[in-house]
Amino acid sequence: MTVTERPAAPAATPSGEPLRRRGREKRPVWEEEPGKVGQGIKGITLTGVCLAILGPLWVVVVTSLSDQKTITEAGGLVIVPKTITFRAYTELLSGGTVTRATLVSLALTAVGTAISTAVSVLCAYGLSRSGSFLHRPILMLLLVTMFFNAGLIPTYLLVTGVGLEGSYWSMILPSAISVFNVLVLRAFFQDTAPELVDSARIDGAGEWRILFQIVMPLSRAVIAVVSLFYAVGYWSQWFNAMLYLNDQQMWPLQMILRQLVIKQQAPQGMSQMISTQQIPSLAVQMAVMVLALIPVAVLYPFVQKHFTKGMLIGAVKG
Repeated sequence: MTVTERPAAPAATPSGEPLRRRGREKRPVWEEEPGKVGQGIKGITLTGVCLAILGPLWVVVVTSLSDQKTITEAGGLVIVPKTITFRAYTELLSGGTVTRATLVSLALTAVGTAISTAVSVLCAYGLSRSGSFLHRPILMLLLVTMFFNAGLIPTYLLVTGVGLEGSYWSMILPSAISVFNVLVLRAFFQDTAPELVDSARIDGAGEWRILFQIVMPLSRAVIAVVSLFYAVGYWSQWFNAMLYLNDQQMWPLQMILRQLVIKQQAPQGMSQMISTQQIPSLAVQMAVMVLALIPVAVLYPFVQKHFTKGMLIGAVKG
């Protein structure tokens, strides 16, 4: 009778972990906890990045709150505040051109974001269903538009040809859908647990009910990210207004900002105050910049957790 010898077990560390497994599972150098020097370098780098971001913002805010004497003594942009005044904001928000332009931008952002998000979700859900009608040719057609487009002149001729010139729809419809956002939504919808969808179909649920009661509640993060992208795009839009809106009463806030900063033209009703130095022109420019930044700064904290999760979608595969 022969006795079969079993191979010896690998040597173990004092903690009981085999050396072979410990060496195989050793983390890379960049994943190891940094030492004191590494922590110091990280701290200096993060501090520099924060100063590079918050420094210009501080200068803009302080300059918008300064009077003419302080701006003159500083030679332009103010770093250290001396006299604080809200005269520029009071005049801008007193019901004139800037107030109307702010309301126009808010309305365009709200309506445009709602339309773009709804169309993108519907399009992405249809393309994510492999059995949907002509889903592959439509997907290929959308992909082509990501790399090739007609250009500015054909787009202008199309918008004016269908009668959108001089209408707020010229600010929304030409940019109502982003193929990149549709592809991001489609990828997430495809990863939705098929067991839930199949069980809903067995229970008699249709596609609309599956979309609104199963897919969309599970996709809040990516929908929040896409909505934020659309909202920032509509809020920052000025080029379409320059092309299609000839009436200055219809201009959004970004066009007023462009007139102030680039063309050095004051809004209607404020030119006399600026020329007589009752309100510093530089303070007015900085105040309009602050007004343009406030909505994004207020909106971002509410979607931050969804934004962080949504940005990781597709980057990590389980």
